[in-house]
Amino acid sequence: MMKIFQKNLVAVLFLAICSNVVAQSKVDPEYVKVTNERAQKIVNDLKLNSPADQLAVRDIIAEQYRSLNKIQDGRDAKIDAVKKSVTDKEKQQKSIDKIKNSADKEILSLHKSYLKKLSKKLTNSQIVQVKDGMTYGVLPITVLGYNDMLPNLTEAQKKYIYDALVEAREHAMDGGSSKEKHAWFGKYKGRINNYLSKQGYDLNKESADWHKRLEEREKNKK
Repeated sequence: MMKIFQKNLVAVLFLAICSNVVAQSKVDPEYVKVTNERAQKIVNDLKLNSPADQLAVRDIIAEQYRSLNKIQDGRDAKIDAVKKSVTDKEKQQKSIDKIKNSADKEILSLHKSYLKKLSKKLTNSQIVQVKDGMTYGVLPITVLGYNDMLPNLTEAQKKYIYDALVEAREHAMDGGSSKEKHAWFGKYKGRINNYLSKQGYDLNKESADWHKRLEEREKNKK
């Protein structure tokens, strides 16, 4: 009996050690470096005076990138496993939807926690800068684009466009890739275009006219 107990104990300890090694191996030093550098670029634009605050905010942003990646990688691995093991398409889709919903809840909780951490170190305007930094500045660029293409927008129309893009940015900042981030903005730009069409704008004509104006500006620069 004692020998069996000892063998089982050794087996448990071996599995625990292996699990710990696997967990540690998942922390890729190169990825940590990449996320730190990515976060530092955002922090540089904040112009924080305190080196301690700069480091603290950098770490918060970098950790957010890594936490999102962990959730998304785990989600994708589970989905791949389901696709390989479940042949019934209906059951497969139900399992995949369940996995995605669970990951979305985790990401939403992480999103709220992240903003709470930032609010302890930054002003509201600085947090907006962080959000734009995480989404390649697509929001301000897109707002300028719409205003330039449609100079006669009403204040109500401008507000609709801005509010829609703010909502898009909240989703996009949790995206796991550049493609996913841009896809969120693409989705909301589709909504904006539908709204503007209902407001009476012929967007195909407006876009064509706008590109002509842009070409003229470039010629005049030369």
